[in-house]
Amino acid sequence: MSTLTIRNLEPAIKTRLRVSAAIHGRSMEEEARVILGQALQAQEEKIGMGSKILQRRRAIFAEDEAAELLLPERREMPRSVEFEP
Repeated sequence: MSTLTIRNLEPAIKTRLRVSAAIHGRSMEEEARVILGQALQAQEEKIGMGSKILQRRRAIFAEDEAAELLLPERREMPRSVEFEP
């Protein structure tokens, strides 16, 4: 397990955390862990299916160092788009 120190916490937030911990019968430390876990879980649930698939692909290919794509050499400069009035 890791340790996290939170500096410059507003007194009002600390008070709300203490009250919330008391209501749930937990220490302030445990209450903070639960709140952080819930917030991160909710954030993960907001990620769309396409994003999850993309994250999985990146994780798979990040492990494989041999999976480099060779790009063809550019032979001519790209042309700009011309719009007719």
